[in-house]
Amino acid sequence: MNGVKISAVGHYAPAAILTNEDLEKTLDTSDEWITTRTGMKRRHIAAPDQATSDLCIAAARDALQNGKIATADIDCFIVATSTPDYPFPATACIVAAQLGATGKPAFDMEIACSGFIYGLTMASGLIRAGIYSRVMLIGAESLSKIVDRTDRSTAILFGDGAGAVVLEASAENSFLSSELGADGRRPEMLCLLGGGSRRPFTAESLAAGEQYLRMEGREIFKFAVTKMIESTGIALRNAGLQKSDVNWLIPHQANRRIIDAAAKYLDMPDDKVIVNIEEYGNTSAASIPIALSEALHAGRIKAGDIIVFVGFGGGLSWGAVTWRWA
Repeated sequence: MNGVKISAVGHYAPAAILTNEDLEKTLDTSDEWITTRTGMKRRHIAAPDQATSDLCIAAARDALQNGKIATADIDCFIVATSTPDYPFPATACIVAAQLGATGKPAFDMEIACSGFIYGLTMASGLIRAGIYSRVMLIGAESLSKIVDRTDRSTAILFGDGAGAVVLEASAENSFLSSELGADGRRPEMLCLLGGGSRRPFTAESLAAGEQYLRMEGREIFKFAVTKMIESTGIALRNAGLQKSDVNWLIPHQANRRIIDAAAKYLDMPDDKVIVNIEEYGNTSAASIPIALSEALHAGRIKAGDIIVFVGFGGGLSWGAVTWRWA
């Protein structure tokens, strides 16, 4: 079986910024209230004519340029997103075509904020099994398109962006372990009710706001902390590692208090936890690859470092991957 490594990373965030001060003008909230409870200060917001595929393409081109890789050398394209351009076709098909890779396999993964973790596991498996030599994995979201701007509980949280990685076959293996899980007994805890086969859009459903994201914040908070800790612990055990072996924790950027609680349990000091939530808010499947890209550009991650990627999201779903940087 082949090994696998990440050979290129890139990201993109839309130019428009939504600040806490902007939200103060339309919601019963304040910069202090939002910052204290979430750690967020700003969010990048896609333009009206920008779709998720546009964000993907910009991040993908950044990764290809950074890695000096030609699009023709990518064997497969995977997009992790909960905000595709259309219910179908897959956004990945559009991205591959726009990048000039018509004819290459391309598909989406819809597992919400856990998308990059699931995608990293799948892409690594495809390469280690010898099916493909290079896979591009993109986590991307246009969550501003499905947020009710009058709902304080969600309007303050979500932003838009994309992060891309290129994985390729390697003599040495960077993928050390993975732990994935899901519990779909209560999908309504974090969901988009309308538009699917269960509740197709109607005039009544639109009037009821079913086109907007809904979340039970307190329940999600408890779930998130528990699953981030549990999945990280299992992934470390599967890799034969201890908490003390970890150089970097790169968590899903959902809430600063969730990140801090998980890091405390894992005995990770603040300077070993990659956090950029102040700038981007919660970008769901895009949050981990954006954080990875920024950390690499800043020169923080070195060859041989042990990284834990960990996330949770709708499904409810969760997962962690341990990775040795090459």
